[in-house]
Amino acid sequence: MAAPGPAQKTAGGNAAFHNFHNDFAHIQDPNERRRLALAEIDKAPFGWYHVRACVVAGIGFFTDSYDIFAINLVTAMLGVVFWQNSKSKGTIPSSSDTAIKVATSGGTVLGQLGFGYLADVVGRKKMYGLELILIIFATLAQALSSPSRAVSMTGLIIFWRVLMGIGIGGDYPLSSIITSEFATTKWRGAMMNAVFAMQGIGQFTAAMIALIVTSGFKQSLESGSKASTCTGVCQLAVDKMWRIIIGFGAVPGCIALYYRLTIPETPRYTFDVARDVEKAAEDATAYMHGKKEGDVDEIRRATTMQEAAPALETPKASWGDFISHYKQWRFGKVLLGTAGSWFFLDVAYYGLGLNNSIILSAIGYSGGSNMYQIFYRTAVGNLIITCAGAIPGYWVSVATIDTVGRKPIQLMGFSILTILFIVIGFAYNHLSPHALLALYVLAQFFFNFGPNSTTFIVPGECFPTRYRSTSHGISAASGKVGAIIAQCVFGPLRTKGAKAGATGAAASPWLNHVMQIFALFMLCGIFTSFLIPETKRKTLEELAGEVPGTPNYDPVMAGHGAGGKAYAGSDEQARSPEDAIENKSAA
Repeated sequence: MAAPGPAQKTAGGNAAFHNFHNDFAHIQDPNERRRLALAEIDKAPFGWYHVRACVVAGIGFFTDSYDIFAINLVTAMLGVVFWQNSKSKGTIPSSSDTAIKVATSGGTVLGQLGFGYLADVVGRKKMYGLELILIIFATLAQALSSPSRAVSMTGLIIFWRVLMGIGIGGDYPLSSIITSEFATTKWRGAMMNAVFAMQGIGQFTAAMIALIVTSGFKQSLESGSKASTCTGVCQLAVDKMWRIIIGFGAVPGCIALYYRLTIPETPRYTFDVARDVEKAAEDATAYMHGKKEGDVDEIRRATTMQEAAPALETPKASWGDFISHYKQWRFGKVLLGTAGSWFFLDVAYYGLGLNNSIILSAIGYSGGSNMYQIFYRTAVGNLIITCAGAIPGYWVSVATIDTVGRKPIQLMGFSILTILFIVIGFAYNHLSPHALLALYVLAQFFFNFGPNSTTFIVPGECFPTRYRSTSHGISAASGKVGAIIAQCVFGPLRTKGAKAGATGAAASPWLNHVMQIFALFMLCGIFTSFLIPETKRKTLEELAGEVPGTPNYDPVMAGHGAGGKAYAGSDEQARSPEDAIENKSAA
C-alpha cells in the first residue's frame, strides 16, 4: 500500500482551544504526525491559552456547584411558600427535602455514565455544550415552576432536578478529559484542579446571592416572625427569593456556552478514536459559523480514511477490547482504585453536611427573631464555612498538585480525615462548640486539599484515550452513589432516637456514631489509594501504557503483537519535535 500523501490543513479552533493538527499536517507518516502533535501539546509553555481553557471548563463546574449548593439554602424557602397551610406550618417535610436533594445526585449518576460513554463513542466535541444546555434549561424550568392540583411542587422540582443532574453529571467526565487532553504535561494537574476548584467559588456565590436577595427583601421578611407566620408580603417575598437564587444558576452557563459549542475535537480523540481528521476539522469550522455540521470534501475524506487510518497503531475501541483491557489486573486495579476512592470519599464528604445546622449554631448563625434574620444568618454562616475551609483547601491543592503529586496528597488527605472523624465521633459529646467548629473546618480543608480534588484529576489522566471518558464517568458515578447513600441512609440514621421537636444536637443523637462510620470509610479510602498510579509529570500516553520503557507498557496498545509496526520507539521518544521534522525533511 502506498504511503499516505501529505495531510491537508484543517480549519477550526478558537481563543481557548488551539487546532494543533495543522502544525504537523505536512508529516506523511500518521503515527509520526500523531507523536509530534501530542508532544507539542505536552511540552507547550503555560500561557493565556491554558488559562482560557481552564475558564471555559471551570465555568461549568462553577454552575454545577452553584446549583447543587443553592438547593440547601432554597428548601427552607420552599417550605414557607408551599407548605404554609400543611401540618408542618411553613417547614418542608424531611421526606420531601431529602427527595429533592437526592434527585440531583440520582440524575448526576445517569449523566456521568451516559455522557461519559457517549464522549468516547461520538466524540468530546459533539457532547461538550449539550450537557450545559440541559443544565440551563432545567435550571430555568425550576425557577418558573408552580404546583397544580395534578402535580405537587415536590414532584415538579424532583423532575427538573433529575434532568439538571444529568447535565451536571455529564460535565464531570467531559470537563476533566478535555482539559487533560489539551493540557501541558508539566501543569496538567494544576489546570484540572483549577477547573474543579471552581466548585468552591460556586458554593461561595450561591451563599452570596442568597445574602443579597435576603437583604433586598428585608422589609417584607421582617413582617414574619417565623416560618409559620410568614404570610402575605413575607410569603410573596420568599417566593420571589428562591426563584431568583435558582434562576441565577443559568447565567454563567450561558456565558460559557458559545466557547463549548465551538471547540475543535481534541487531537488525541481525532487520532486515536475517530481516525477521521477531515470530518472533525470541518465540524469545528461549522460550529464557529453557527451551522449544525460541516461540509466535508468526501473524496479527500475517503482518501484519508483509507490510507492514514489503518496505519495508526493504537487499537480500536470495542466492548471486547474494553473487557480484555480491564481484565488485566494492572489496568483493572486502576479503575477499581479510582472508583473505590471516589465512593468512600463522597459518603463522608456529603455526610459531613449533616453537621451544618449544628456548626451554624456553634458560630451563632442560626435562628432569629424574624425571617430576615433567619435567612440572613444562614447565608452569612454558609459564607463563613465555605471561606474558612473549602476554598483554601481547593487552591492549596492547585498550588501543590504538580509538585507534591496526586497520590501523596490523596493518601495524606484520607489519613488525616480518618483521624479527624475518629476524634469527632468518639469525643463528640465532650467537644465544645468551638472545638467542633475547628474540626469541621479542618475536615473541609483536607477534603479539598486531599481526595476531593485528586479523585477528580486522576481518572482524567490514567486511562487510554478510547476509554478515558467512560472510565472517568464510572469513577465519578460510584462517588455519587456514595453521596446518595450518605443522604438516604446516614441522614435518617443520625436522627435515630430523637424526640419530637428537638433542636440542635438533640435532634441528631446518633450523629457521633455516624461520624465513627465515616472514619471507617476514610480508612478504606487509604487502601484503595494504593491502587492508583502517580500521574505527576507523565504524558497521557505513558500512563496509558503506550510508550516503550515505561512501567505500564502494553505491547498491544502500542502496536506490538497486533500485526502492526511498533509505535515510535525509545529513540524517537528522546527526539524533540523539531529534530523529527528536520530528519523527516532530509529523508
